[in-house]
Amino acid sequence: MASKDRYSFDSKIHVYRATRRMTQQELADLVGVSRQTIMQLERNRYNPSLLLAYSIAKVFDVTIEDLFDFTEGEQP
Repeated sequence: MASKDRYSFDSKIHVYRATRRMTQQELADLVGVSRQTIMQLERNRYNPSLLLAYSIAKVFDVTIEDLFDFTEGEQP
């Protein structure tokens, strides 16, 4: 079984949000979460559900892969 620490992601939500001149609260309202959730996603401190990632991608008309860079770390 894979270790949780083996995979990581880097969020680019803040980049897309800034280009649209959208606040964290506006994005949160559009996808039905709190502003704190968006803040934690942008700081890479929270792993979104697939549904939330899809919802955010849909707001910006991009793919989930455009929003997040997924990397696989070294195995222990």
